[in-house]
Amino acid sequence: MKKKDIKILLVDDEPDILEIVSYNLSTEGYQVFTAKNGVEAVTMAKKKTPHLIILDVMMPEMDGIEACEIIRGTSGLENTIITFLTARGEDYSQVAGFDAGADDYITKPIKPKVLVSKVKALLRRLKEDNEASEDIVQVGNIIINREEYKIINDGKEIILPRKEFELLALLTSKPNKVFKREVILDKVWGNEVVVGGRTIDVHIRKLREKIGEDHFKTVKGVGYKFVL
Repeated sequence: MKKKDIKILLVDDEPDILEIVSYNLSTEGYQVFTAKNGVEAVTMAKKKTPHLIILDVMMPEMDGIEACEIIRGTSGLENTIITFLTARGEDYSQVAGFDAGADDYITKPIKPKVLVSKVKALLRRLKEDNEASEDIVQVGNIIINREEYKIINDGKEIILPRKEFELLALLTSKPNKVFKREVILDKVWGNEVVVGGRTIDVHIRKLREKIGEDHFKTVKGVGYKFVL
């Protein structure tokens, strides 16, 4: 996900913090929205569906703890990353924050550059979550479980040897794309013992026997592709 597509909601009742932090995050390329209390935070979160919320604890009208609980219970915001801003010594608020559903907390005062670094670290979870969601993918009637190295083809479970599995996973990652032989060797075998082109052919033959002849097409002089 590109920075310009990432939405951050910054919530604090101190105008100086809103101005300085939002400036630094905007300079980094993020979309930044602000709110000055918990009530505004809930409204803005529902409206903008941010990827990350930086939430102050002590605020008028509605504090950060209550706002976090409401946000966590709102459909579509369950997976939003929430981190609290807490003043030093507010250990009780850290515990309450985690109980309310926060993912992390940041102690203030904090230098803007340090805050930006912490934000980047939190946002890496977006990538990790996306990668985790791709552990199980479906291509046509084939379900590929990358975590368990397991294939389900038309409802039938198939256990493939590691290289056959990795070759299938590569080809199905982009159906109808022709993968050149050198690319296949690099992605599947990498820096392992040098193997020849015939190794790919043998593995493709085995996949055809197990998955289906029609799914694997040879592009002479180039490589192979997976078709639905």
